[in-house]
Amino acid sequence: MRFTLSIGLAVLIVSAPSAFAAGAKAPLQIVVSRQQQSLVVYDGDTIVATSNVSTGKRGHTTPTGIFSIIEKRRHHRSNIYSNAPMPFMQRLTWSGIALHGSNHVPDYPASHGCVRLPGKFAAGLFKMTERGMHVVISDRQVRPVEIVSTTLFQPNQARPPEPPLSDVPLRPALSHFDGGSVEVAMTDRRASPALLDDDRAPIRILITRRGTRETMRDLQMLLATLGYDAGAPDGQGGPMTLAAIRAFQTAEGMPVDGRATPELVEAVYRKAGRDMPSNGVLRVRRDFQPLFEADVTIEEAELALGTHFLQFQDTDMASGQGKWFGMSLDNALSKATKNRLGITNDTDPMEFNALQRTLNRITVPEDVRRLIAGLLADGSSLSISDADSGLETGEGTDFVTITRAR
Repeated sequence: MRFTLSIGLAVLIVSAPSAFAAGAKAPLQIVVSRQQQSLVVYDGDTIVATSNVSTGKRGHTTPTGIFSIIEKRRHHRSNIYSNAPMPFMQRLTWSGIALHGSNHVPDYPASHGCVRLPGKFAAGLFKMTERGMHVVISDRQVRPVEIVSTTLFQPNQARPPEPPLSDVPLRPALSHFDGGSVEVAMTDRRASPALLDDDRAPIRILITRRGTRETMRDLQMLLATLGYDAGAPDGQGGPMTLAAIRAFQTAEGMPVDGRATPELVEAVYRKAGRDMPSNGVLRVRRDFQPLFEADVTIEEAELALGTHFLQFQDTDMASGQGKWFGMSLDNALSKATKNRLGITNDTDPMEFNALQRTLNRITVPEDVRRLIAGLLADGSSLSISDADSGLETGEGTDFVTITRAR
């Protein structure tokens, strides 16, 4: 397999379209396989270039998951490993994982966690990529295939209702919460297909299970509406939140322990006259910054969603329809994580139509669908994962989904 990839690299480098060298904006994506020690660049489901690589050795294993390029430096030296040169560095995480050129790229894992590339290929790849381009790292070899599903978003769905988006259940991302409302510009695409602007920044969408942060944040907001000051609705259970829970429990004749148990949450919602929230959350980012969040519903909650990645491209200006290309990754959830999320049945990423089956279990409110459709641009992406995006997602990143840590 490695021999085939090497031959493919030689052919593709020579015959690569000149548009790439000129800095074309094709929404490419990179797939790295740790088992094959290979890297493949895709345009949709078409292979653009391939190379051998060397990933992290034992004790410094390269993490698997969904990443994007967050920084590029032609000349860079490691600030961790003896000032080692890392030419044509393309950073994937702020914790130290990157693609970079090297004079030593054996056909086995040998790095300290980065993905080493042959020098000439690293230089060529550097010219083809831009910040925000996605990089998927997997154990086995995976490749994107076209996915057609009514669950997926399309630009021509962006037709606002009357009155437009008056009741969309949006909220600011936790990291940007300031107590105010959310305003997201929406384009009415009924006027002209020309409004599909190729220069708009693509959005990043993450669908995951509703976590403890969302539950705590909404609990804090509801307690405040009931007259119990729980402090800033930041999703953190601080002293003010503890005191507010205790006060509520005392007033309602409940055992006073200050814990945000499911029973306590249900009692607060009932007292506030509100329905319990959905079990899923959809988050949107653009230009490495959070935009908004919204509730979604996940059917068969006891069954794992798995980890999936899709990218949107090839928009037809006349129809307002584009193509989604997706792939499924191995979903390495710990037993503790499964228990916390209520997952009792795993999914097999290699099962026929695994991605389609997961999409069929997700329901996004129509107003939210229309809003996302109005923001969609070539290169936009959708990640689906049981676990939240984790600590690697933060300021200056897209959503980072880790399927197997170092």
